[in-house]
This record gives sequence, C-alpha cells and structure tokens, in this order.
Amino acid sequence: MTLIVENVKQENKQEKTEESKLTGQKVALVTGGGQGIGRAIVQKLLLLHYSVVVADIDKEAGAETVALYQSLGNVFYFSMDVREEAGVKDVIDKVVEVFGGLDVLVNDAAIGIFKPMTELTLDEWNSVIGTNLTGPFLCAKYATPHLKASHGVIVNIASTRAFQSEPNTEAYSASKGGIVSLTHALAISLGPDVRVNCISPGWIEVSDWKKASATKPPSQSDADKRQHPAGRVGIPDDIANLVEFLVNPANSFITGANFFVDGGMTRKMIYV
Repeated sequence: MTLIVENVKQENKQEKTEESKLTGQKVALVTGGGQGIGRAIVQKLLLLHYSVVVADIDKEAGAETVALYQSLGNVFYFSMDVREEAGVKDVIDKVVEVFGGLDVLVNDAAIGIFKPMTELTLDEWNSVIGTNLTGPFLCAKYATPHLKASHGVIVNIASTRAFQSEPNTEAYSASKGGIVSLTHALAISLGPDVRVNCISPGWIEVSDWKKASATKPPSQSDADKRQHPAGRVGIPDDIANLVEFLVNPANSFITGANFFVDGGMTRKMIYV
C-alpha cells in the first residue's frame, strides 16, 4: 500500500511532531475525512486544536481537505483503504510514530450501493460490508492500544437506516446496523479506558461538502424541509457538533450510546 502524507505548512515532519508535542495537542484520525460529513468533522477537530489526520481512499479529496484547512492547524492526509488490514495497521502505526500517540478515532468512511437485492452481486455486498463495518472494526482493533494509553475516544458514524429503511438498501442498512452493535460491544470491551459512541445521521446534505470535481449547490424543496419536525434538512456541521460533544472529557459518563441526528424523522409516524 502507498502511504501519502500531506503536510499543509510544508514544514519538516519531525519539526511538526515536536510542535504538536510542545503545544500539548491531542491527535485525531478521521476515516473518510476527505469529503462530506468527514470533512466537517476534520474542520471541527482542528478548531478544537487537535492535530488531525485525514485518512481517505480518495487522494484528490484528501489533498483538497488538507489544503482547505491548512490555516487552522496541523492537518495531514494519509492514503488508506479501510478494507485492507495491513494498510490500516500501517497508517495507525505511522500516525503514532509521527505524533507520539492517538486520542480520537472517528470511523466515518462509508459507501452505498443501492439496487434490488436480486441484482446485488456478492462482490458489491462484500464491498459495502467491508468498507462500512469491517473497516471500523479494523481501525478500532489497531487503534485500541494507543487509545487505551491516552484514555481516548472512538466515535462511529452509523445511519438512521440501521433502524428504518427504504427499498433496495440491504447492504448499506445491514452495515450500519452492525456499526450500532459494534459500538456497544466495543464500549463494554474497552471500558473504562476508552469510550465508544455512535452517531446515526438522517438526511444530511453534503452536495456542497464534496471535492471540487464533484461539488454542487444543494437542491431542496420546501416539502423536503417541511417534512422534518426540525423544519430543515441536516448539514454536516450538525454531526460535527455532536462529535465535539462526545470527545469532550467532561462527558466521560457517556459510552456505548447511539445518538440520532435526523431532525426528528425517526420519531415521525408517516401514513400514506
């Protein structure tokens, strides 16, 4: 696996490591941090004065995120496919080598393939499960020794589709349901040294949070907004704000929990 490290300030890596230690900054690794919700989480953690590693299979998106947020602090891009065990281990080892430790792991990397189950191939099923569920397992597995040392935090990003469905979402829904279960299992196994929580977003508009070659203006009708009890569609900052809450040591009594961030939609009874 090719490991790519982007240093946004173009300084020597060792100097950057020493700066991080001198300023006492905590270190966060965000998978899928190149676009969408992951990019908003990267921005939020930088504003909280973390050194942040963007781990993403999309090099274009990862490099853009690093360039976009270079003025906010220490941000790096590491190329990683969360489905590859050796690659995950290599990246986490490199993060610890460069920064001296790891305090927060955010498992956000995910894909979706939506088609009738009778047309969904086994390779497609395995790709979704591998990215969305096996990936967080592998990242947690290799991050755990370092998170135990720092009394760190894992935040998994699931989905309301773990609890309710539209047609043709079997692979995605199954993977996100697995994330919710993985979360409480990890919380019991890793406590009290590591806290593990889960966020289940609803409709989060990410069209304008994608890489430049894929970004487009959001397009929402009044009906789209009105159907939400909150009166609007979600934005990536809605998820990033909850990540901020969950990584705060002041909230150390919260572990093994799943949080809906969906504008109230999972509590709305709908009859046609």
